[in-house]
Amino acid sequence: IRAAIKKIASPEHTVMDAGCAIGKWLPVLSPLFKKVVAVDISKKNLQIAESKHPQLENVEYLRADMSSRIELPACDVAVCINAILTDSQKKRKAFFANLGASVRENGHLVLVVPSLESWLLTRIVQHRWKIDRHLFNDKFSGKQALERWENIRQGNVDIDEVPTKHYLEEELALLLSQEGFVIKECSKIEYEWETEFVKPPEWLKKPGPWDWMALASRV
Repeated sequence: IRAAIKKIASPEHTVMDAGCAIGKWLPVLSPLFKKVVAVDISKKNLQIAESKHPQLENVEYLRADMSSRIELPACDVAVCINAILTDSQKKRKAFFANLGASVRENGHLVLVVPSLESWLLTRIVQHRWKIDRHLFNDKFSGKQALERWENIRQGNVDIDEVPTKHYLEEELALLLSQEGFVIKECSKIEYEWETEFVKPPEWLKKPGPWDWMALASRV
């Protein structure tokens, strides 16, 4: 992620951290850009971020709901790291639209999202080798099964019992194209199997689970 950001950074440009949470990426962004606009829906998150990074004088903190249509400051680059997770298609559409409306023509977007392919691989591996069997419930009532089916059809899968949006690689390209972006690079941000299982087998190494990272240009 850092390498992708550095590739498109400029000391003359403004970057927006969309869904910045408590500001993990602000120390990375601040030295690379003229100005950083840190956007989050949570006032508490923004207060924590500001208190953690008082030395970052070029950061503006903005409370806004990216999942509703709003006007945001124009920026040359947007960074959005695992922030578009809502199971609401309406809210996701608004979030993507806000990104498209905020990034100037010829600007860039670094977007990281959970991978639906990775989630499916995890479930296949778990089922095949019965990993953490007591933690994976395969039996549901008719109503529960129907709800899960409807969610999975939209890429919404349960993480800690909360429906969370995951994305196919091709789906991500399609969604971004609708908002005027063209993906230049799409790569995997890989993790260890310990992020998915409590006790993964020692032999289980590669391939591991991953998120998608898209580096896109605004056209």
